[in-house]
Amino acid sequence: MGKIKVTWIKSAIGYERSQRRTLKTLGFHRLHQSVVRDDSAPVRGMINKVRHLVKVEEESGQSE
Repeated sequence: MGKIKVTWIKSAIGYERSQRRTLKTLGFHRLHQSVVRDDSAPVRGMINKVRHLVKVEEESGQSE
């Protein structure tokens, strides 16, 4: 299973509470933070919900 790097690039102020909770569920604590997640359907669904607030990149190297 591949990995994806997700970076929070835009503030969630003014957006729905569920979108702010989705950012927390993805593991974000502060703006401009990056997290690496497994590329799975549930994670892709969460990213799709907040796609206007984050940037997604394919993780090329093995980080384990």
